[in-house]
Amino acid sequence: MPAQILQIKVKPQSRVSSLTQQDDGTWLAQVKSLPVDGKANGELIALVAAQLGCRKADVSVKSGASGRIKLVKIES
Repeated sequence: MPAQILQIKVKPQSRVSSLTQQDDGTWLAQVKSLPVDGKANGELIALVAAQLGCRKADVSVKSGASGRIKLVKIES
C-alpha cells in the first residue's frame, strides 16, 4: 500500500487535543502545545498516529512544518 498524504490545518493552544475530518476532505487538528521548538508538530504526529492506528515513526510532516497548513505523510 502506498504512502498516504493528509492535508491538516493545525490550531495550537487548544483546550483539548482532537483530529477531525472536514466536509471537504481536509483534516482539522487541535493541539494543546505551543508552536515553539516543534512541540506542536510532535503532538500532531502523536495525534495522527493514535487516530489512524499506526506508529509515530510512520508519520512525518512533509511540508508546512512552520505553518498552520501541513501535509502529513503516513507510511503503511
